[in-house]
Amino acid sequence: MTKKGGEERFMDILTWVILGLVAGSVANFLDPRTSSGGILGSIVLGIVGALVGGYLGNAIFGMGVTGFNFTSFLVAVAGSLVVLAVGRMLSRTA
Repeated sequence: MTKKGGEERFMDILTWVILGLVAGSVANFLDPRTSSGGILGSIVLGIVGALVGGYLGNAIFGMGVTGFNFTSFLVAVAGSLVVLAVGRMLSRTA
């Protein structure tokens, strides 16, 4: 396993953020229940969803967000949907 340089790590994070932005919008479209966060909430949802999806995808299936490809996009959307579901469950119990 090779170490990544600072520039390569930055590009990995930037990829997750950009995919997260799109994934949050798609997740909100797929789960159209009213969201109180607006556009900023969608952006945060997507970024957190991409991180969660990347982490879970890597831990469970050995694949995460690896760049601009369809698999990474699906992982990010799935992570966003997980975050939406957990957030809604927590808001019901509060």
